Amino acid sequence: MGQIVTLITLLVLTGCASDEREWMKLSEKYTIAEFRRDHAACSKAGKLDDACMRERGWVAVSPSGKPETPKDPLARDIGGGGRRGY
Repeated sequence: MGQIVTLITLLVLTGCASDEREWMKLSEKYTIAEFRRDHAACSKAGKLDDACMRERGWVAVSPSGKPETPKDPLARDIGGGGRRGY
């Protein structure tokens, strides 16, 4: 029950920002104070640094409730829009 209240409060807090995404940790419990601390530490000149938030374990969630899909930094785009060599 406490985690639900925390999540709702977090959603309200992040809903006031210009960025429509919400942030949560999927694999661990957290408090509003932890979110505020990390959000403040990752904000520079009024802009949130997404990489900083991810490094601290946060995942961005769209207003529809779907978490972003983390990209594999070693993956290559092989879908090709470029020229083919044949």
